[in-house]
Amino acid sequence: MLVTAESCTGGWLGQAVTTVAGSSAWYERGFITYSNLSKCEMLGVSPEKIEENGAVSEETAREMAFGALQRSHAQVAVSITGIAGPSGGSTEKPVGTICFAWVLNDGLVKCKTHHFKGDRDVIRRQSVITALQGILSLLDEMPPLIG
Repeated sequence: MLVTAESCTGGWLGQAVTTVAGSSAWYERGFITYSNLSKCEMLGVSPEKIEENGAVSEETAREMAFGALQRSHAQVAVSITGIAGPSGGSTEKPVGTICFAWVLNDGLVKCKTHHFKGDRDVIRRQSVITALQGILSLLDEMPPLIG
């Protein structure tokens, strides 16, 4: 089962996976945590981590994914947090900076930051595609099921 935790994509990833007929067999739930407070309340992200690293960071993405796993019945989690624009960027984290985390309940974790170009719609679309590709890549790395 899959759980999603989204910020800048605002539920687009959940919408994308539920477009697939039969997804209720493998998609457990999604969290849309747009504000920092919602990340802390709904996913257990540490306010100190957000203060230290920012909401747009691999550390926050990792905590979002682990929080989603802990608050669901899923075995696979993906999270997205970033700056889709058109404003909100900085020299350090320009518009298009998107952080991802993919987590399996056995502890396997992958995190990655992308710097996408384009307008808000393009950046968000690229984020959803990257999240889905990351899920498939992570599942390819899983050990085979026995029995």
